[in-house]
Amino acid sequence: MSAIVATTESEADRPRVTYRTAGDHALLVEYGDEFPVDLGVNFFVHATARHLDSHPVRGVLELAPGLRSLLVYYDPTVIGQADVVSALRELHREIPEPASIVLPSRRLRLPVAFDDSTSRDAVDRYRITTRPDAPNVVEGNNIDYIVRYNGLSGREALYERVLDSEWWNAFTGFYTGLPSLLPLDPRSEIVAPKYNPARTWTPEGAVAIGGPCVVIHPIESAGSYQIFGRTLPVSDLVLRARSHRVDPILVQPGDRISFYAVSESELLDLRRRVFEGRYDYEIEPGQYAVADHLTTSSDPRVAVEAERRRADRRAARELAKIP
Repeated sequence: MSAIVATTESEADRPRVTYRTAGDHALLVEYGDEFPVDLGVNFFVHATARHLDSHPVRGVLELAPGLRSLLVYYDPTVIGQADVVSALRELHREIPEPASIVLPSRRLRLPVAFDDSTSRDAVDRYRITTRPDAPNVVEGNNIDYIVRYNGLSGREALYERVLDSEWWNAFTGFYTGLPSLLPLDPRSEIVAPKYNPARTWTPEGAVAIGGPCVVIHPIESAGSYQIFGRTLPVSDLVLRARSHRVDPILVQPGDRISFYAVSESELLDLRRRVFEGRYDYEIEPGQYAVADHLTTSSDPRVAVEAERRRADRRAARELAKIP
């Protein structure tokens, strides 16, 4: 028996929609195609979730936006699955065209120390305890592998891509507080395969990449993304004096992050200030107009350069060993 309960083909500026059963109390709504990753689809997901929040449907309890999906929890004693699908179909028709979508979006500025000793320790533990022959571990780090896999000229080229773009938090998931970031400038796109098998330990604050998404680890955990640096804590389960937020999770879906480079000693000092309650995170409330992204990505010079970099990445990937 198929889990798919309904589909809607793409039309005008709206993506194709697939509705799947997700147990007795939820519906998984998938938008567009799995590949390639499309920020436009993610903007549509966020616009849908926001519109449903402001135009509630009786019986719909909770929404969980993903990269290209929306998990909708509902009370089956109040509303049936078919009625949820009907309500969503109607709602999708009310979403404005992409150039008119404006989403709530804060801007956050975070420091990053590239190739820090704590991240190298995590990589080296993996080499010693799990996989001595891992092709993604090069001289105790993942950075040189990321550089090679993306066809970059060197480490500085990788760092420039991280620093040159704002990073859109497409969704928070896998576990609580883990942001998955995509660059708003297509020229900053980077990709990397995951570890195989996963690490058993990743430091809190590690910045890593898997597939096209950059993540920031909110807690110590296992992990399978390639680590390239470390930043400040992005979760605070015990709120401190002068805390930067009421919510214990710093990075919310739809936030934009820009990174700036610091030395490891500078980062350690900033982290100490966070733990002592003496640090104010740089957070600017605001909105993001999707038209801004469309203008940037459709600029001929940007499009040509982005495609050239994708071609370099495809060629490099053919020569790289996959973990």
